[in-house]
Amino acid sequence: MQITPMTEHTGAQVHDLDLSQPATDDIRRVLNDAFLAHHVLAIRGQTLTPPQVLQAVSLFGEVFHQHNTRFALPDCPQIHYLSNQDSFPDGRRYIPGEGWHTDHSNDIRPPKATVLHAVKLPSRGGDTQFANMAAAYDALPDETKERLAPLMAIHVYQSSHSARKLMTLSEANKERVPNAVLHPLVRTHPENGRKSIYVNPIRIEGIVGLDHKEALPLLSELIEHATQERFQYRHAWQPGDLVIWDNRCLLHKANGDYDMNEVRYLYRVMLQGDVPQ
Repeated sequence: MQITPMTEHTGAQVHDLDLSQPATDDIRRVLNDAFLAHHVLAIRGQTLTPPQVLQAVSLFGEVFHQHNTRFALPDCPQIHYLSNQDSFPDGRRYIPGEGWHTDHSNDIRPPKATVLHAVKLPSRGGDTQFANMAAAYDALPDETKERLAPLMAIHVYQSSHSARKLMTLSEANKERVPNAVLHPLVRTHPENGRKSIYVNPIRIEGIVGLDHKEALPLLSELIEHATQERFQYRHAWQPGDLVIWDNRCLLHKANGDYDMNEVRYLYRVMLQGDVPQ
């Protein structure tokens, strides 16, 4: 197994590993150490059935049950799919993952990681961009860090301020998804102790104690700062990629810059996380 960093701060690719076969404890340890060090792992050249995907992701943690069961695989509901072939009720194309965000931050215990396995890809385009929120936090002025330290954000399923609209939840899903949760604007990684900016423009409805006239510009400034190219890793997908990333210290977004007549279809699994602190 070979692990090669992609940038100085984020991303590494893994070669010469077959996740369809059981992994040793040594492989588990090396992969988890690499995950903590690089935040995104792209494990190349995998051809996995849904049960094999579950076996592979178990190397990193326990499965988190995703909020919108509309996209669950009927024969393996712990796995969902991402596809550019779905549409909103009004007929508009649904492009999953558009816009900078972190997954399911409206949960009391948001998933620590998301895993995607490429089943079918367009011939070009469709990259996923990642922004390292720990590196972005480190680059903030001290006075900004002090301002952010006590602030708590209100996370909901769909922020009324978000330009990106999500698929509506069914009544059954609404019953099991929190109406709103509070998370700090700066969270500490439970495994490495690093602080990160924790924002999500798709989910954050407001900041406790701040008027929207103050909260929304602050959030916009943080997003603009954190998504500078110097904090980014851009993943160009290859057939068979299995990519896992750390939601506790990254934002990500998918790019819909490809021919929509071509199919983009991936399996998605999330892993259980902790209450952000």
